[in-house]
Amino acid sequence: MSADTEVLLVEDEADLAAAVRDYLEAFGLSVHHCPDAESALAAASWRAPGVVLLDVGLPGMSGYELCRRLRAISQVPIIFVSARASDVDQVQGLSLGGDDYVTKPFSLAVLLAKVRRALERTAAGGTAPAVDQADDPADPADPAGPPPTPGFDDGRLRVEASTGRTYLDGDEVHLTALEDRILRHLVAHRGAVRTKEEIIRAVWGDEYTSEGTLSAHMRRLRTRVEPDPDSPTYIRTVWGRGYLFEAP
Repeated sequence: MSADTEVLLVEDEADLAAAVRDYLEAFGLSVHHCPDAESALAAASWRAPGVVLLDVGLPGMSGYELCRRLRAISQVPIIFVSARASDVDQVQGLSLGGDDYVTKPFSLAVLLAKVRRALERTAAGGTAPAVDQADDPADPADPAGPPPTPGFDDGRLRVEASTGRTYLDGDEVHLTALEDRILRHLVAHRGAVRTKEEIIRAVWGDEYTSEGTLSAHMRRLRTRVEPDPDSPTYIRTVWGRGYLFEAP
């Protein structure tokens, strides 16, 4: 198995690490375990893992700091797995660049599903097509109806379907993989409200990701593309329903 399909597990609890490693490897995955952030950072610099499972409360450097350092060099999917379950902890982890946040105790089956989806995104280059297969314009089961063309350009914000790049006032904006997937999903369905469940299925590919995780990524995306993130004009919240992308 190549390094970019390997799981880098950063966990200082030996028994838990062994249980996670045994379970994932029983389903054909390769797992490299590090008990602390320093050894994990060194391993990530030469192993190029496909996904990182990261505890927060590590000896020495915290999981938050490791996430920040990994994000400076890589867009590898990072899934926090932590006993710190408060909203503040989860928002902090996601704001630093984490893709998802799983609280302990957790289901190994759910963790496996999340890891597999993250590895699929890594294998696909970290981005999705401009229109996901589940959102094919010809799909009559799509309740929002046929979406418009997936590109967008209003002179300020340009989302290019052909190149997969996003620009603000002519300058390229380097979004994270998940920010890019969220934006392209909304752009592909602009003018139609997309429920949180629909966005989670399209972007993460599972039903286990929490709405709080989506909300944290949406806040980060708005800071990247909105003129005023506190009063968004492109990505509007439709209370009780979901999100709507439309030209200002």
